[in-house]
Order: sequence, then C-alpha cells, then structure tokens
Amino acid sequence: MKPAATSVEWCDANQAYLVTEFARLKLRLGAEHDEHTIAVRLEEAHAALPAPAAIDTLSELFGLSAFERDLLLLVAGVEMDAELGRVCAAALGQSPAPRPQATFGLALAALDHSHWSALAPMAPLRRWRLLEVDDSAGLVNGRLRIDERVLHYLAGVNYLDPRLQPLLSLVPAPQIMGEKHRHVCHSLLERLREQSSAYPVVLLSGDDVDGQADVAADVAAHLHMQLYRVQADDLPANPAEADAFAMLWQREAALLGVILLIHCQDGTPAKAVVHLADRSSNPLFIAGRDVPSCKRATIRFTVNKPDGTEQKQLWQQVLGQATVRMNGTLDGVASQFSLSARAIATAGAGLRDVAESAGHADSALWNACRSVSRSRLDDLAQRLDPVAGWNDLVLPEAQQRTLRQIAAHAKHRLMVYQQWGFAGKGMRGLGINALFAGESGTGKTMAAEVLANELHLDVYRIDLSGVVSKYIGETERNLRRVFDAAETSGAMLLFDEADALFGKRSEVRDSHDRYANIEVSYLLQRMEAYRGLAILTTNMKAALDVAFSRRLSFVVQFPFPDQQQRELIWRRIFPAATPVEELEYAKLARLSMSGGNIRSIALNAAFLAADEGTVVGMRHLLQAAHTEAAKRERSLSDAETRGWV
Repeated sequence: MKPAATSVEWCDANQAYLVTEFARLKLRLGAEHDEHTIAVRLEEAHAALPAPAAIDTLSELFGLSAFERDLLLLVAGVEMDAELGRVCAAALGQSPAPRPQATFGLALAALDHSHWSALAPMAPLRRWRLLEVDDSAGLVNGRLRIDERVLHYLAGVNYLDPRLQPLLSLVPAPQIMGEKHRHVCHSLLERLREQSSAYPVVLLSGDDVDGQADVAADVAAHLHMQLYRVQADDLPANPAEADAFAMLWQREAALLGVILLIHCQDGTPAKAVVHLADRSSNPLFIAGRDVPSCKRATIRFTVNKPDGTEQKQLWQQVLGQATVRMNGTLDGVASQFSLSARAIATAGAGLRDVAESAGHADSALWNACRSVSRSRLDDLAQRLDPVAGWNDLVLPEAQQRTLRQIAAHAKHRLMVYQQWGFAGKGMRGLGINALFAGESGTGKTMAAEVLANELHLDVYRIDLSGVVSKYIGETERNLRRVFDAAETSGAMLLFDEADALFGKRSEVRDSHDRYANIEVSYLLQRMEAYRGLAILTTNMKAALDVAFSRRLSFVVQFPFPDQQQRELIWRRIFPAATPVEELEYAKLARLSMSGGNIRSIALNAAFLAADEGTVVGMRHLLQAAHTEAAKRERSLSDAETRGWV
C-alpha cells in the first residue's frame, strides 16, 4: 500500500515523524538527548499519522529488517538533517564536511540489531537500489548513498522515476466501455481475486489495441492502482540493461502502486518481453494481436473491437438523445468504421453540440470518424486528397458502368450481406476489391478518387514496389501492418505497381517463386476479407496470372483515349477560373496523349500564360506539348499539331 502522498495532513505528519526518527538516531550515535523525551515524541508522531509513514510502508514493501530500516534512515538523515550529519562526522572522528557521510561500519557499531548481511548484494537495500556503496573505500568504510528517488519518497514526494518516464505513458481509465469488454473486466477481476499469492501475467490478445488498454486500465482502477504502458520495442534487449529495467520497474510498481501494460506490435521480438515478465513478480499485462507466453503463471483473455451493434450502443452513450435523428447514419458508420470505444469517445467529444443542429449532424459524425481513424494509416501510406468527380472522368460507357457497380457494392454491402443473407452463403470473402489496368495517365488514380468522393472515404496509396521485400515473411508483415491499420476506417486502399508482386508466378520453379506465390495469396486473402475497398493498379495486365485475376471482384481496363475522348478531356481540363482564348479542341484532340499527359500540358501552358500576363492560348499549349513530348522522349508529328498556331 502506498502512502497517501496527496494528503497535506499526511505529508506534515510524515515529515514530523521523520524528524523524530532522526533524533532517535542521533541518540544512538552518542548525541546528548533525553531518551525518554524522544520515545514520547516518537510515539506521539506515530499516533498523529493518518496513514503509515513512508519509511514504514517502504520497509514493509521490501521486507526490511529493523536494522536495515534504521540504516536507510541514517543515510537519508545525513542528506536531510544537517545536525545528524555533524553527529555522524563526530562519531567517525572527522571534522564537519560540506558533504557529511554515513558508513556501514558506523551503523554496525551504533545501531541496534545490526547484521552484516544488510548490505549483501541480494539483500533488499542493494537489490532494490535503495542504497549504493562507494566501493573505493571498501564496504565498511565506504560512503553510503541513498537513491534520490527513494529519498524523495521518504520525504512524502512520490513520482515515477525519471529514468522510466521517457519509456512509459500513463493510461487513463476508459470513459465508455462495451458490454463484452465489461464482461472481460469482470471475469479478469474474479480470476485475480482468486489468487492467494503473486498475480499471474495477464495476456490480452485480439485486434483491439485501445480496448486492451481500456480493459487493463479498468481492472487497475478496481484494484485502486494506476496503469502505465510501455511499447515492447522500447524494452532494452541487452541482458544487463533488461535486468536493471526489471528491477527498477518492480521498485516503482511497489512504491507507486501501479501496473505495467506491455504493448506488443507485429514483429516485436518476444525475448525482451518474456525476460521482463519472468523477472517481475508485480501485476503485469501483455497485450497485442499475438502475445508471447512466459514461464510465470498466465491467464489469457481475447479483446476484439466492438461489432456494429456494440458500436451503435457506444455512440448512443456518447451522443445521448441526439442519436435519435441519426439512426440511418449510425448504421452506415457502424458498417464502414471499426472503431474502438476509446476512438468513439474521442470522435464524439466535439459532436454533441453539432448533433443537435439539423442538417449538419450526419456529415459531422462521418467526418469525425474519418479523422479519428487516420492516425495509424497516415504513418504507413500516402493519403490522397480526392477532388475528382464523375464529370472529370472520361472513359467508355462500359468502364463507367463497372465503376458505378463498385460504388453500389460499397454503399449497400451491409444490406446485401447481412440483411439479405448473402454473408451466410459461404463465399470466399466479403471484401470489395478491383484491378485497374491500363497505361500510365489513363485515369486509374482519378477513378479511385472519384469512388472515394462518391463514398465519402479517405483513399490511401501504397506503392507495392516499396512493400515487397527480399526477406522471407517481411512482405506479409508489411502488408499486415497496412491492412490492420486500415480496418479501423475501412478506407480505400490503392495498391500501385501491382506487377511488382503479381506476375505469372503460379508455376513454381524455385523457392523464390514459392514465396512469391505465398505473398500474392496473402494479399488476396486480406483484400477479400477487408471491410473497405481495395484496388490494385497495373500498367501491365498481361503480366498478371489469370488464376489470381479470377479472385478479384472487378477488373477494369482503362484504354488509351481515342480522339473523341481526348477532345472531351480537353474541353474539361481547364478550371472555370482559368482565362482561356477560343481554343480549337478538335485540333488539340489530334495529339496522341493520355489524359495524364493532357493535364500536364494544360498546367504548363497555364504557367506560360501567367508568366506573360495573358490568357491561355494555342501557342502556349503547343510549347507545353513539345515539353511534354520531350519528357516522354518522343517528337510531335505534323499531323498532331498542324493548325494549332
């Protein structure tokens, strides 16, 4: 039990008790004091304490003997009581020094119940780094120093050791919690209260990182303790440093009355986690999707994200009566986003006032969910800012229809799969995925932006050529991080350069082909299970194996635009605010360029016109077209540019 350090009454009483204890030690060292008076004062100071004194709590926590307790007080007193320092100097036959000292030899000679084992390396005073010995003068005559953290604790100031502060973060108690997580907390508390001796290690697995922290924090609060979290990757790997960390944490856990939560990310080496768990007897949580086992007794619980029904209930807790007018939106939010209770509380914090105003509540709720679910994915992929709409997309009618079918699948997934029962038909996966194939600049990325705008989703671009690794298993780990982060928002995932991973690899010739097939299968498996929309893009559809293509929901071929389509692109390429002269779009359409190239030409021409202080004209477009052609290492034919100027 830790002292009530927040109580002013206790702090004052603890200070008075320390002063009286120091007076008792001066008496033992030969100072002229009335023993009876000191005994009475000590009894009165002890009776005035509203809770045990810090020295008594510490002695009980670490099992100090009476002599070890007095030895610790002696070394603390030399730091805190100038008179005690002078008494020690006199007892050692020394003149008063600027920095007085206490020695083990002095304590052995002057204090009651002395024993040599008090400063053995594994005895509490040294094992828990309560005291340190200056070895240069030997064990008996060397100066004893008290750890500064321990000195402040004895004085009534209790705080996390600064050596741990950079690694640990305090986890607040949850604001809201779903019923399933409350049941886990209740079951876990029952199991812990059944323990007659040391607490077991609690393993929390599952996909809800926030929920695991909430469960651990709630259990800690019921045990009248606080919870600190450390990332497993931050634990020291060096054995000596790991031992020092374990010792320091155990000491802090005892002094503060706190519990540690170790969060294991994908690929975290288990050795450091197990090392700490096996060397600690304090309450400990280990959380993550996959958590390692250890030698200590363990109990395991699974903590997954709340399902759609639970999410709606949590939103109702956060928004109250405002949810009555948002039933339709809540259904969509619960279908699209996979938010933890903590994320829902965060997103809903600023929504209560907005939710009361008609016309804005639905969009505010949706955008709040998008915002709160971005943080993890922003670190792993490039978020695009979709601005294109259907009118910006110039494609043949067949491709337009397919894209609108993709949008319909995404919009009505919940109705068809859940309400209409298709989810129970044993299909391979309920994810919506597509392949966009075509030359560079033919509109693949723009089509993804159009879909994102239509569905009000974030879109993230992942360059597969940067994800693929030569190391076995690393590609899957990279993909797993992306999909796990994206599950929260159901964001659209745009995997560029699919041919970096896909290819005609189903025929296994060597181990590289075998592992390549494993990587492809893993990506397709995650795409099929993904609750959002996943799109692959490639410039070389022919390079993709037919067997893999069959596992995709949609395949959209983006053709090189013909002359009629190019004219339409030219007519739509300039923003309404751009000053242009009467352009001859039919002549511009003779230029055999993709939509992406046409946009580059239009943009470059706009800069040329702006530099001249005039409107965009055909001569600016001709100059920009030559620049674009040179970039592509081709020349413009006379047939393409005849009559432009």
